[in-house]
Amino acid sequence: MNSKTEAFKNLPSVDKLLQSEILGLLIVRVGHESVKLEARSQLESLRSRIAEADESVLQWVGSEGFLDDFCSAVQVSIEGAFSSSLVPVINLTGTVVHTNLGRARLPLEAIAAIQLAATQTTNLEYDLETGTRGDRDSHIESKLCNITGAEAATVVNNNAAAVLLVLNSLAFNKEVLISRGELVEIGGAFRIPDVMKSAGCTLKEIGTTNRTHLRDYESALSDQTALLMKVHTSNYEIRGFVNSVSESELSELAGSNELPFVSDLGSGTLVDLEQFGLPHETTVQESLQMGADIVTFSGDKLLGGPQAGIIVGRADLIRKIKANPLKRALRVDKITLAALAEVINLYQDSRRLSSRLPLLVDLTRPLKEIEAVAAQLLPIVQAAVQNKAKVVTNSCQSQIGSGSLPLDLVPSVALEITPVAEKGQTDAMLIGLALAFRKLPKPVIGRIHDGKLIFDLRCLTDSEEFEHQLTELDIVV
Repeated sequence: MNSKTEAFKNLPSVDKLLQSEILGLLIVRVGHESVKLEARSQLESLRSRIAEADESVLQWVGSEGFLDDFCSAVQVSIEGAFSSSLVPVINLTGTVVHTNLGRARLPLEAIAAIQLAATQTTNLEYDLETGTRGDRDSHIESKLCNITGAEAATVVNNNAAAVLLVLNSLAFNKEVLISRGELVEIGGAFRIPDVMKSAGCTLKEIGTTNRTHLRDYESALSDQTALLMKVHTSNYEIRGFVNSVSESELSELAGSNELPFVSDLGSGTLVDLEQFGLPHETTVQESLQMGADIVTFSGDKLLGGPQAGIIVGRADLIRKIKANPLKRALRVDKITLAALAEVINLYQDSRRLSSRLPLLVDLTRPLKEIEAVAAQLLPIVQAAVQNKAKVVTNSCQSQIGSGSLPLDLVPSVALEITPVAEKGQTDAMLIGLALAFRKLPKPVIGRIHDGKLIFDLRCLTDSEEFEHQLTELDIVV
């Protein structure tokens, strides 16, 4: 074992470390300064441990292979610091459009458009005909109008922003009439009343939680009323003794009082989902046809595109919305516009949509195909968990997710992993199992329910990738 004096003497200089092959290659990738600072930091750490007479360090410093091992440690630290914390995961939660997992996967056409827009200078706000400044909405507005039948359209960064902008533009310092049963809370504890307050308008609740009538709106109208609003409660549903007012009735009432009628679809879709064997959801076209003057909806939920808030409707109202200074703060960039335009293009060919849009590919995946994947993976997963858990296949129900059609489920098949544990240790074993799968090179995310780790296989697009990495599964309890 080295003495402290010998160990200090055997420590390499920073310059010597930077001349090593390992760190030399690293410098090419991340730059000289970053590598130098990390090497210096780790040398200081070694000096502290030598001063404390750390036996393991005294034995290691100066030993055969020490220099390469130390450089490798510097490399691991830097690569960790430079690697992205945003990594791909395998979604086996049973929620197809999962907010926490990034919602909709984009189609190849959108990805190609993103790459082109990201790597090239573009005419984002430049009119090639006149050679003057243009409008970034011009790249998407006509596409949205053609497919929805709206007079005009604009896009912001998400649907909450769309609602905020609409209310601030059309109802600032005035009242908005809305049914009490539609005062929803969306993900992240964002509530419609809070959005209205932030928009500078006053919420005027109509009716009761379960029943609202047209006469409730009529009696609430005043000279302070700016607009009537309907929020589609896509993230919950009230059943039983209920009543709500149709969009057609609200539109007629608003029009007779020269007020705008705004419909917030939330998820929003541009195609009748029933043609794909899925539950019906009000389309943007239907909402406009029923008389809505403005319709807002998301780009990354049922639409299957990038995160965006889309506003379509009457041209005069859209002009007022676009003139609001908030529009600049909420606008989207060229990447989002490029991706969204390609997704909208796919909707022009509805016959092939279910095979080209990843969201619909997942939602319409044949049950027999999922059953075959489950049968193939069952013995492989059982071998991977060895004697620490039992694995069986079972039927289950997938949900669309992100507040879309919450009570409508799609048949699927799951792997159910039940830990083999002593009494009182089941919860700890379940947590350990879930963690082990999350620590795989491509983390696998399932859900824990009723004492089991459940992997719904509806969204498993690459079973070979899933299978091959199971050799690295390390269950620690």
